[in-house]
Formats: sequence, C-alpha cells, structure tokens
Amino acid sequence: MPHANNAGVEIRYEVDAPNAGPDDEAVVFCGDVGLGAWQFGWQHAALAGPHTVVTPETRGVGRSDAPPGPYTVEELASDVDAVCAAEGLRNAHLVGYGLGGMVALAYALASSRPASLTVVGTPPAGDAYNPDGVWADPATPAAVERSLNGLLSASFREAYPDVLARIADWRVGEDAGRETFEAHRAAVEGFDRSDTLYELTTPTLVVHGTEDAVCPKSAAEGLADGLPRGELHPVPGARHLAGVEASAAVNDALVGWLAEHATDPFSA
Repeated sequence: MPHANNAGVEIRYEVDAPNAGPDDEAVVFCGDVGLGAWQFGWQHAALAGPHTVVTPETRGVGRSDAPPGPYTVEELASDVDAVCAAEGLRNAHLVGYGLGGMVALAYALASSRPASLTVVGTPPAGDAYNPDGVWADPATPAAVERSLNGLLSASFREAYPDVLARIADWRVGEDAGRETFEAHRAAVEGFDRSDTLYELTTPTLVVHGTEDAVCPKSAAEGLADGLPRGELHPVPGARHLAGVEASAAVNDALVGWLAEHATDPFSA
C-alpha cells in the first residue's frame, strides 16, 4: 500500500488503475469523521476502471499516522494534496463525505489541482454538522449498530439487514478510536467557509439526503446557493449515508458529473 509524506506525517492510500499516467484525472476520496475506507465502497465500484481511483486513509484512520490532535480541515486538505503529489496527479476530482466534503472545499480554495468536487452531507460551516451522529466507538459493537439507525433510513435498514450487518462489521474493524474522533471533531468545529464561498469557483455537486439527521438539508441548500458553480442534488428519503442507501442514484449523478467536468476530452 503506497504512502505520501506530509511534513513527517505518513498518509496511506490505495490506488486502482495506477498505470493511467500522470495526466489522468483521478477521483480522490475524502473521508468522514473517524470512518474507515469502507464508506467509499459503493462509489468505488462504479468509478474504478473508467477512472483512476485514489482512496486515502484519513489522518488518524487505518494505517495512516495519527499525530496528536486537534486537527484542522486545512491540515487534512494538505494530506490530500500530498497524496495527489505523490501520484503525480495534475487534476483530481474530489469526492468527500461530511468532514471529507469540508476538506474538499478547503483544498479547492487552496489549490488549482481539483477539477471538480462532489460533497455528500456537507455544510458550509461546522456548526451545522453533528459529528456525534456519525462516529461510534468501534470497541463497542452494540454502539456501532445503534449508530446506523441515524445514518441510514428505516426503509433501507428493514430491506437490507445483511448489508447493515456487514457495515457494522466493517466499522468495528476499520473506524478510528476516540482520540482520532476528537481530533476530527475539532477540525469540524473549526471549519467555516460560509463567508468565502463566493471565492470557490470549482464546479461542486452538493449531494444530500433529504432526511439527513447529521447535517440538515438547509445547510446543503445554503452551500449550493453560496457556491458560484454549485449544484444541489437531493436524494429523497435518504439519511447521511446517501451514497450507501441510494448508491444507484448517487452513482448515476456522480458519473454524469465527472463526464461533464472532465478537463481532458479524452479522459472520459
């Protein structure tokens, strides 16, 4: 598994289709508060192959280094930049969930490398986001199972109990412990781009479950409205993990978005 070094902090990541070359417009995932790479599985399956897909393990998660917190969104964005630089990526399409969406926004404000953003369940400021609704201590499997009640709709949970059980297992095995969660929570609490959204001209698809209990729909609407090139894509009935429970609809929107915003006409 390759790694990138950001001022002494090693960020581990995975690459699919690594031979696409330095001009390939990769899709780079940015993770939510304390969650392991499992969160990207539904989109990864749809994108790997047509695109190079890069999946970093967020600082403090998995095999990435876990320096003492608190962290900032800017630090996490610089980790993503280190990964992109290590892979020689000229352009990257960032896909971020929750905290990862905040990281994508911050990165696009700081760098010209992002070609487009897709943010899921992401507000323009951290005070509209509840990290406690996302993370559960992986050392307590019962708490992990209970947390899924708020992250996935009742209809999905009733229809797919086997998927629910697998997600719980993945969370116990891959999610971060409390110390990292607190460091990630600090990054959320310190994030506020509500007054500078007009500066972010990168095309941004704002995907949001209409029943998201972690980040209210009004926050997503405010984000899309405040971005010069923002586009809101509501997912009816879905909660925070919209890309899981409505993966077909989200993937269709994402694939179309990436095709529309490819900067290399031969990359689609």
